[in-house]
Amino acid sequence: MNTPIAYFAFNRPRHTRETFAVIRAQCPTKLFIITDGPRPGHATDDEQCKEVREIVEKIDWTCEVYRNYADRNLGLKRRVSSGLDWVFSQAERAIVIEDDCLPHPDFFIFCESLLERYESDERVWVITGNNFQNGRQQGDSSYYFSKYNHCWGWASWRRAWQHYRIDIPFWPEWKTLSDWLKKTPDKVEQSYWANIFECVRRNEIDSWAYPWTASVWYHGGLTATPNVNLVTNIGFGPDGTHTVLKEYQDGLSAHPLGPLTHPERVEQDKKADRYVFDHHFGGLQQRLHRRMLKRPRRIVVEIIRTFRN
Repeated sequence: MNTPIAYFAFNRPRHTRETFAVIRAQCPTKLFIITDGPRPGHATDDEQCKEVREIVEKIDWTCEVYRNYADRNLGLKRRVSSGLDWVFSQAERAIVIEDDCLPHPDFFIFCESLLERYESDERVWVITGNNFQNGRQQGDSSYYFSKYNHCWGWASWRRAWQHYRIDIPFWPEWKTLSDWLKKTPDKVEQSYWANIFECVRRNEIDSWAYPWTASVWYHGGLTATPNVNLVTNIGFGPDGTHTVLKEYQDGLSAHPLGPLTHPERVEQDKKADRYVFDHHFGGLQQRLHRRMLKRPRRIVVEIIRTFRN
């Protein structure tokens, strides 16, 4: 495999062992390994971080290896951001995998093919391995284009990542412009993302993914999204960062892509994106909550009208 892979790991040996085995099976010719350092006050981090680094050092194929190991803990936001800055300073394109993202082998074929196909197409910014359509086929091709740049296994180019801004300095002005309203025409979705981006500006969320989403949207980038899910997130559990659950469990299962076919046009599938917001980001629940909040007001209005009559 000729496309560089950027692999991020931290303190979870079980996850690292499982996902790094998939990378080993691909035998990439160029591999970037980025790890975070142990957190102060966490008794098990030193040993677990050490074990993780021992796992990723087991490279038994011919490979050009680049290492970026943090001596101290940077946190998810700063570690991934600085790691990708480092990767794209040396590579024009890369496939990005975190230690809790378990790809199907077809994921690598999908990414490598589309990285080549859309290398010079400024409309396309991201290739994701994630699909949250719950079995719904969007269009007649192997993939469609979305505004949602899901990041549980993805790929991109230096030309896109160079526009990433960790603190989204464009947000205060952008939120007042018609471009923001055009890209989020649904009021519920608009409110949802505006709240998140406000939190990003106030540095209240330890996430690199939200600033990346804002950066992609701000510049109008599209994401090639497969019509089947190609990556399983195995990070749901008590030791997750943003996928915390009481017990360990895997996310959506991954499936083979089948013969790769391409859509005729490069344009956002708004219907598919509406479904993702409603069913993955909780849009339906938010709409229901809003209706419930409005209902008492209607009752009060009806009572007032009754007494006036």
